[in-house]
Amino acid sequence: MIYYHGNLGLSADMSCCVNCTMDFVVSYCSKAKVLGVDTETEGMDFTSKKMVMFQIGDGTHQFIIDTRTSSIEPLRDILESKDIIKILHNAKFDYKFIKKWANIELSNVYDTFLVERLLHCGKSDVRYGLQHLVKKYFDEEMDKEPRNKFVNLQGQPFNDTQLRYGAKDVEYLINIKLLQLPQIKEKELQNVVDLENNAVLAFSDIEYNGLDIDTEKWKGLSHEFCTRAEDIAKSLDDIVIEHPQLQRFVLKYIQGDLFTDRTELRRVGVNWDSPKQVLEVLKTLIPKLDNVNGKELYKYKNSYTLVKIYIKYKEYMKLCTSYGEKFFKYLKSDGKIHTNFHQILDTGRVSSSNPNMQQIPADNKFRNCFTAPEDWVFVSSDYASQELNVIAYGSKDPVWIQALKNGQDLHSVCAELVYSKKWAEGAEDSCAYFVNKSKCSCTKHNTLRTHVKTINFGLAYGMGPHKLSDTLQITKQEAESLIKKYFDAFPKIGGFLEKLGSFGKRYGYIKTFPPFSRKRWFSNWYPKIWDNESSKMELGSIERASKNTPIQGASADMTKLALIFIHQYIKENEVPVKMVMTVHDQIDTICHKNYAEEWKVKMTELMESAANQIVKNKLLKADTNISLVWAK
Repeated sequence: MIYYHGNLGLSADMSCCVNCTMDFVVSYCSKAKVLGVDTETEGMDFTSKKMVMFQIGDGTHQFIIDTRTSSIEPLRDILESKDIIKILHNAKFDYKFIKKWANIELSNVYDTFLVERLLHCGKSDVRYGLQHLVKKYFDEEMDKEPRNKFVNLQGQPFNDTQLRYGAKDVEYLINIKLLQLPQIKEKELQNVVDLENNAVLAFSDIEYNGLDIDTEKWKGLSHEFCTRAEDIAKSLDDIVIEHPQLQRFVLKYIQGDLFTDRTELRRVGVNWDSPKQVLEVLKTLIPKLDNVNGKELYKYKNSYTLVKIYIKYKEYMKLCTSYGEKFFKYLKSDGKIHTNFHQILDTGRVSSSNPNMQQIPADNKFRNCFTAPEDWVFVSSDYASQELNVIAYGSKDPVWIQALKNGQDLHSVCAELVYSKKWAEGAEDSCAYFVNKSKCSCTKHNTLRTHVKTINFGLAYGMGPHKLSDTLQITKQEAESLIKKYFDAFPKIGGFLEKLGSFGKRYGYIKTFPPFSRKRWFSNWYPKIWDNESSKMELGSIERASKNTPIQGASADMTKLALIFIHQYIKENEVPVKMVMTVHDQIDTICHKNYAEEWKVKMTELMESAANQIVKNKLLKADTNISLVWAK
C-alpha cells in the first residue's frame, strides 16, 4: 500500500489518498533535487527488526510506503543517486534498515542531526533530537507516541495519526535543512558539514558490516582472567593476614564438626571490589591516601606490596567484568558485534558504545577473538604518530619537522635538547641514539625519553604540572621544572599552544586547521569573562580545551577523510573489501585473501592522501598490515 500526503505548509491540513502508484512516486521524486527520507521500524536492531514504513518527499508532497506489502526497490536509482540530496535525521539508523531490508545503499545524504551538532558543538545546553529541532525551529510539539505504535502493528493498516506522523517527519526534515543553511554559511562550516555528511556513509557501513567473533576463545580468555583475579585476591588476603598493622581486618572462627578435629582458621573480611573497604585498609598503611580510584594510588605502587598487588587485581577484574560473558549481550541475531558510533564529540573525535570497541586495547588478547570470515583477512592501517605530526605542522617547529622527515625517534631527539648535559652523561659512543638518533636500550635514556614522551603526547590533551607529576610519579615542583625546560627547548611549540589558548579565551571558540575548520564553542565563556575575578577556573579550562581541540580535531578530521576515501573507493571500484571498524587513527577492513596485497598498497595510498589534505608537508605515513584477526 502506498499513501500520498500533499500539503501547503507545516500547519496546514493534509489530504490523504490511498493506492497511489509506485510509478507516480518514482516519476515525481526523480525530478527532485532534494528529498526528505525517513523510516519507521519494529525496533532498534536492524538485524532482527523489520522496516514497516518508508517515507519520502520534497516538503510539498510526501509519499508513505507500507514496506510490509510494497517494495521500495523501484526507488533504488533515486536513493543511490549522487545527484539527489537525501535529508535524514540520524542517517545511520535509516541507512542500516534500508540496506538490510531493501538492499539499497543511500548516497549523497544530509544529516540534520550531525549538522545541528556542528552548529553548536561544545555547547552543553543544546539538544539534538528531532523533536527538539521541531520545537526550536517551528515552535511545535512533536508527539512521539505514534512512533511507538509501529512496534506492535500485528498486520493492521496504518491509521491517520501514523500516516500524518510519517509525512510530517519528512516535511520537517526539508524545512530544517533550509533553516540550517544560513547558519552554516554564517559560521563558515560548509567544509566540515560536507565532511561529516560524507563520513556518515562510511560509519553506517562499518556498523552494518560488524565484526565476527570467536565466542569460545573469548569465553576461555574471560575464564582465564577471572581466575587470575581470584588468585590475586587470595594473595591480597594473605598479605592482610600476615601484616601486623592489618590484624583488625582478619576474622577468626572455628570450623569443623563432631567427627573432625577442631581447627582454628582465619579469613579476611575485606571485599576487594569495594573502594570504600579497600581505602579503609590502605589508609592504615598510608594515612594521607584519599581514594583508590585515581592516579594518586599509583604513587605508592613501588613502596607497598599491597598497593602493587591491588593495582594488578583491579586490572584483571576490569578485564574480567568488561570482557566477560556479559559481553555476549551485544551479539546480534547474525552472530556479529555491531557497535554504535557517536560521530561528533566536542573535539570532533568519535566514540562508540553498545559495546565500546574503542576501549579494547590494541595489544589486548581479546582483540584477537575478532576474526575474518573464511578466505578473508584483516587489512588494517593506522597513522604513525598522527597527533605528533599535527603538532609539528601547526607549530612549524624545525626540530620536530626535521626529526619526522629523517625518520628519527622524535622523543629521543626532544629528550636530548631538554636534558642536554644529562642526556650525554655516561652514554656509550656506540649508543644507538648517537649513531643514528634512534631509540636505544640505555636505562638512563629510556627514563629521560619517557619523561619527554609523556609531555609530547600530553600536549594534545592539555597536560599540566599536576597531571605530569601523577603520571611520572615525580613532585609537582619537578614537573613544573621539566615543563619549563621543555618549552625553553621548543619555543615554537610553546608559542603555537599559547596562540591557541589566547584565541579561545578571547573569542569563546576554537577551530581546527583548514580545509575543514570545525569549531568548538565554550559554554562557560561570556564576553566579560576577563572582568570577573572568580573566572580563573573557567579561563583555565577554556585555555586547555583551546590548546588540545585543534590537535585532536585535526586528527579526527584526517581519519574521517580517510574513511570517506576508502568507502568511496570500495563502492566505485566494487572491490572485495568491507569496512569493519575504526579506532582513533586506525581503520580496519576485511578483504578477500587474493586481493589483500593489492589492497594493502591502495589503502596505504588512500590513508596518506587524506593526511596530506590537512598536514600538507607529506610527512605523515600510514602503517598497513594484513592479519587473520583484528590486531593493530
